[in-house]
Amino acid sequence: MEQQIAYCTTSDGVRIAYATYGNDGAPPLVYLPELPQQEATWAAPWGRAFFQALARYRRLVTLDGRGGGASQRGVDCSLPVSADLTAVADCLGLDTFELFAGGPLSSVTAVISANASPGRVSKLVMFTPAVASSSSIIAAAASVRASLPIFLRSLATFLFPSGPPEVQRWLSTAIRDESSAEALVDNVTWTYDLAPILPQLGMPVLILHRKRSQFRDTTDVRAVASLIPGSRLVVLDGDAAAPYWDYEQFIDILHDFLGIEASARAPTAPSGTAVVLFTDIADSTALTERMGDAAFRAKARSLDTSLRAIITQGGGTTIDAKTLGDGVLATFSAASQAIDAALRCSAAGDAQGLPLHIGLHAGDVIRESDNVYGGAVNIASRVCGLSAPGEVLVSGTVRELARTSAGVEFEDRGEQEMKGVGEPVRVYAVRGS
Repeated sequence: MEQQIAYCTTSDGVRIAYATYGNDGAPPLVYLPELPQQEATWAAPWGRAFFQALARYRRLVTLDGRGGGASQRGVDCSLPVSADLTAVADCLGLDTFELFAGGPLSSVTAVISANASPGRVSKLVMFTPAVASSSSIIAAAASVRASLPIFLRSLATFLFPSGPPEVQRWLSTAIRDESSAEALVDNVTWTYDLAPILPQLGMPVLILHRKRSQFRDTTDVRAVASLIPGSRLVVLDGDAAAPYWDYEQFIDILHDFLGIEASARAPTAPSGTAVVLFTDIADSTALTERMGDAAFRAKARSLDTSLRAIITQGGGTTIDAKTLGDGVLATFSAASQAIDAALRCSAAGDAQGLPLHIGLHAGDVIRESDNVYGGAVNIASRVCGLSAPGEVLVSGTVRELARTSAGVEFEDRGEQEMKGVGEPVRVYAVRGS
């Protein structure tokens, strides 16, 4: 997929930026980000993977609200309005659509929009919504104009308490570049009370929330669910206050809610961002000489079958078009899934007396005829070659994506020069928790 920004105009004359992804013939799903930063989210590996996951079975639409991102700046953002969403839906000819609000502020817009146009929003998903505005956030936002950099650093830590630092730095930079201090204050200091509106929502509603979030207390989120007839609340583990981080936690729940049959979710090797896994039998030449060619090939074929089953069960896709000798190549949409599968592959190799070199890297890949190409594939192969027998080695990119979700520890092995790669790559050995 590629991101192509287009524009429409609201009823009050504001230019709104939007983008579409996925299958034009699939049912539309509109994603409202908490703050206007769709281009920055697409540029980040975790954000792009999230958009791709949403667009796998839907025609995904994203937009920047007025005053930020690629939309028109210098306009009044002080009130939650539905005009931006309505303009995009009208422009695309969406008579009905599913709506996913990525946070409490975007949930306000979603609820107001759904209530104002009964029947147009067929299903509603809200991430960490609240019944009323938070006085503590409004008070904190008063310091924005005085010291925006300090506020942004604090906000990033507030939204991602456990990190990793890379996503905290990304968020601070994205908000700084995609908005102004004035627009940010307007966006976060809405005063609202949804209590009179929530009971009137007539569509199916799914509410997602992470139980250790500092952005909204679980009690507040439960209050929203209690006011919506027939709503479903799912409390997830973790503390990240954004759906694009650790989205693997709830993607199956979301697909179930949207009515996507499990049997239709066959994994595919996507073009775009992927986690690439390489395996290779260590010292295969010496093993062949010691065991004999026939015995080694029989054991290698048995191990190959086991590895492919592990990868498939773990949500990955093996790439059969690649000729790798004694190795297996696979792609995953989530770093935590890839690491878990890699550890289980390593254990399978040890159990059969055929220890494996295993390496992982994440980046953009190109898919053609059930094959994958690109620099990310090359780097994953090089990382695999650096690993010791029985060891899982990952690049720094994979480590950052999985630090809070994989449940493992990472041992720093330093920066490594790799053939065909312009800059050194920092690698880490995975240690089971």
